[in-house]
Amino acid sequence: MVAVNRIYIAQLAGLPVFGPDGEHVGKARDVVISLRIDRQPPRVLGMVVELATRRRIFVPMLRLTSIEPNAVTLATGSVNLRPFHQRVNEVLVIGEVLDAKVELEDGTTATVVDAAMELTRTRDWRMVKVAARQRTGRLGRRGPVQVWRWEDIGGLSVNELAGQPQGAQQLVAVFEGMRAADVANALHELPPKRRYEVADALDDERLADVIEELSEEDQKDVLSHLDEERAADILEAMNPDDAADLLAELSEVTKDRLLDLMEPEESAPVRRLLEYSFDTAGGLMTPEPIILTPDATIAEALARVRNPDLTPALASMVFVCRSPSATPTGRYLGCVHIQRLLREPPFDLVAGVLDTDLALLSPNASLSDVTRYFATYNLVCAPVIDESEHLLGAVTVDDVLDHLLPDNWRETGLSHA
Repeated sequence: MVAVNRIYIAQLAGLPVFGPDGEHVGKARDVVISLRIDRQPPRVLGMVVELATRRRIFVPMLRLTSIEPNAVTLATGSVNLRPFHQRVNEVLVIGEVLDAKVELEDGTTATVVDAAMELTRTRDWRMVKVAARQRTGRLGRRGPVQVWRWEDIGGLSVNELAGQPQGAQQLVAVFEGMRAADVANALHELPPKRRYEVADALDDERLADVIEELSEEDQKDVLSHLDEERAADILEAMNPDDAADLLAELSEVTKDRLLDLMEPEESAPVRRLLEYSFDTAGGLMTPEPIILTPDATIAEALARVRNPDLTPALASMVFVCRSPSATPTGRYLGCVHIQRLLREPPFDLVAGVLDTDLALLSPNASLSDVTRYFATYNLVCAPVIDESEHLLGAVTVDDVLDHLLPDNWRETGLSHA
């Protein structure tokens, strides 16, 4: 195995993993160690690799040809694709050791910010060093990072890690730049204690994005950990359709309590969505599509679809309504596809390029009707209109797929041949 003499594990997070022929396999997400009863450095068992399907698998260290600063290479393209499951006495270095408190020989404590592994003469990898930061002075200012030998610290046994309260600043820093779906997948793999610590450390907007990507059971688990005030804040930060889906899974008492704690302008669209069955167009839709009035220009429409917070599906179409244009009061006039917007002069009005021939979806249309609608018209976004021709919202193809796939699709990933 070709590798540098010492590898700091937190720096491996997110590195691409390639097969022996240069094919992309996935990304490195964590390193698994086996803790010992004595104070000797623990053995590094292998690496957790996340495939393109978001499934996390375990790759033994002997299967790795090289670990470089910019990539990890496997010795063989054949790997076990069974999902990774943590065993007793196994510890995730990034997921569980970062931010842990360690006891130093002088009786003081420090917070782990990284850990280093080295290849021994017997070709085993051992976690031999721990980088940690002490608080200094009476005000507890952050001191410099220092590196200690594993033998010189305490507090990192399995029981100690499970029992001690931990911050999550270092782990959150590792998650920085990762997609919300990848962070959600990482949270699913963490022990409940660590999952809650990360949830507490994430800001509301980031946690809301992550919760939207969790499975229903994990969503309810994380939300139940939060106090009611923060849970309501998180629901406000979520997309209304995702918030409604989550609230629909809770008890009536909890649902009503959280809705009452939300700001009225934030809870109103969620309450409207909860009036519809989850498997209808009304239950699938978002009440916040891009809406313009007829006197808006093509340039204004293009500026709206450039919003980076929009999903690609929602950005594919703008809807035109008479004032007041907000759902559910706007009188629907038609829609404009983004491809049409790109072909027209920027100072023309959207009213002149409306698609008025597109069939309309009723809020009571079934999931199968919505699916056939998307297939018939080759769309990724569609308007939902009531009997009085008011725009209620828009259904996007990702929400349709979410309800067509098995309940546990986020956990199992895609199947492999």
